[in-house]
Amino acid sequence: MINLKNVTLRRGTKVLLDKASVTLNPGEKVGLVGRNGAGKSTLFALFNGTLTEDGGDFEMPRQWRMGQVAQNMPETDQAASDFVLEGDTLLADLRQRLVAAEASGDGMEMAHVYTDLADAGDHDALPRAEALILGLGFRVDELNNPVNSFSGGWRMRLQLARALMCPSDILILDEPTNHLDLDALVWLEAWLQRYAGTMIVISHDREFLDAVTDVTLHIDHAKLTRYGGNYSAFEILRAQQMELQQASFAKQQDKIAHLQKFITRFKAQASKAKQAQSRVKALERMEKVAPLLADAEFTFGFKEPNNLPNPMLAISEASFGYVVDDTPKSILQGVSKSVLAGQRIGILGANGQGKSTLVKTIARTMPLLTGTLTEGKGLNIGYFAQQELDVLQPQDNPLEHMTRLARELGPGSGEPSREQDLRNYLGTFNFTGDMVKQAVGTMSGGEKARLVLAMIVWQRPNLLLLDEPTNHLDLATREALSMALNEFEGTVMLVSHDRALLRAVCDEFWMVGRGKVEPFDGDLDDYQKYLLEESKRLREVAKNAARDTSPTAQTAAAELPAPLVVVQAVPAASPTPGLSSAEQRKLEAQKRQQVAAQTRPLKRELEQNEQRMASIEAEKQQLERLLTTPLPLAEMADAGRRLKALAEEVARLEERWLELTQQLETCV
Repeated sequence: MINLKNVTLRRGTKVLLDKASVTLNPGEKVGLVGRNGAGKSTLFALFNGTLTEDGGDFEMPRQWRMGQVAQNMPETDQAASDFVLEGDTLLADLRQRLVAAEASGDGMEMAHVYTDLADAGDHDALPRAEALILGLGFRVDELNNPVNSFSGGWRMRLQLARALMCPSDILILDEPTNHLDLDALVWLEAWLQRYAGTMIVISHDREFLDAVTDVTLHIDHAKLTRYGGNYSAFEILRAQQMELQQASFAKQQDKIAHLQKFITRFKAQASKAKQAQSRVKALERMEKVAPLLADAEFTFGFKEPNNLPNPMLAISEASFGYVVDDTPKSILQGVSKSVLAGQRIGILGANGQGKSTLVKTIARTMPLLTGTLTEGKGLNIGYFAQQELDVLQPQDNPLEHMTRLARELGPGSGEPSREQDLRNYLGTFNFTGDMVKQAVGTMSGGEKARLVLAMIVWQRPNLLLLDEPTNHLDLATREALSMALNEFEGTVMLVSHDRALLRAVCDEFWMVGRGKVEPFDGDLDDYQKYLLEESKRLREVAKNAARDTSPTAQTAAAELPAPLVVVQAVPAASPTPGLSSAEQRKLEAQKRQQVAAQTRPLKRELEQNEQRMASIEAEKQQLERLLTTPLPLAEMADAGRRLKALAEEVARLEERWLELTQQLETCV
């Protein structure tokens, strides 16, 4: 188990944990929550060994293997599947041991390693790695793409897959859902629910925490408190605790006031001096109940739109996509939809199907390929981009952003635009003091998101286009956003993997997929079932693809009635001028005989090659079954060496098979 006893943690001079004590039992799934800056990541650093306690005692079993997501961005041209496969450090170590044993000729060590490889799941390691990659949103045709060919967010998904691939007793995850779409998030939930070890996760997604945790640790005012139950249970228990604490504090303050009044009144009277002194000692001995120090909640609201055109938008027979080298690439076709005033639309769809493309085109940041998109008169769009820096300048500060926005909109905006007015406005979004002069590029993701929200609210939009607005928001700010959207009088179109936000805000859904935008008849629970079925289908496709490219698949194909190599029919020779028809037929027959003489030995060797691969596959299966049974060490070593020799022979046969097929095609 994990024990913290009177642990103190500091960051510089700031105390993040003050004499914290808590116990975590093996197999528990723990959610670590608290406001941004409370010390969650610092506590994680204690768990993973990169930080030591400043006071107290921290204990975790030394033999526990730890899985965690590396925070560095991988820069390698290694194939995605190989990169994730290397996350299984146990297999990697065993393979290195096997190489060393073979080099030294140590048969006993080889036998032990082959047994350990079988126990560690070496036979299905690659399919497991590919299933993780596909579950996190990649396509089958991307499995062998180089890691550095993917963008930053996708590389972090590969880092997550690599961490999940690692056999571990404890899994530590810091905001694992930040780079995931809803389809990948649902898959990750299902995977973590099956995880058998101890897990500690930081997340600002309440439904994710509810689904995967059964214990909650809360950091607040340098105190660490354990609550039994998931995040929803924690909220209820904490509210009850706060109510009891406040009632106890008020009751104790009444008692203290009563005692103090008695002391003040009678301390000068000799007859009452003993009683007064007794009460002074009672006050000194009294264990004080701390006053409730609840942080002020962050709240904001969208202003009433100046007008509400209806419909907001009318889309007719439109194609959405992008242009590459002056060539349009269509993702969505034949889209005909209307967006009415007051609608709350959640946009659903698997990764890469075109959700962001649809939103960006409506937001006027991408051109419409074909069709028409008619805007209602007076349409005013507030756009929250998935990447905040799409609408922010990293070198500028919040005040410069607001000043530029006020200048662009001019006096017609109806908003006060003096510098002090803008400073006061930014203060309502927690940009106080010197923060208004801080470069955006140095801010946290949550601070950038709040600045984008501040800019949107100031514009007084009537249509909100929000593409993953909660990626860097803590739970309190997400709750504030949900309340503000529910009170907004305009229209909302929302792309998000935060199901709590989707449930609270949206009353209808559009499904984006397979080149179409269609209504989704169902709720988010129905959509989660659809996503899990789609993920299962993709894993089956990956398994079939892996099977089709393996020697086993090639051997199986050789046993089918149709031949593996289809030799094209010899085309009729062009008539040769000056020859009779009989002479022409004779010439064609001679050419056919020449081709047959050239291809006969090639076909014979090809047939022998395929027969040998079939027999090797049968022998390999027999050896693999043999290795799963108890054997003397010498026999196990012999079986391992034979397996390796067969694999090398298959590689040579496959290479020769390709040469023979190319020669046959040349002959005909």
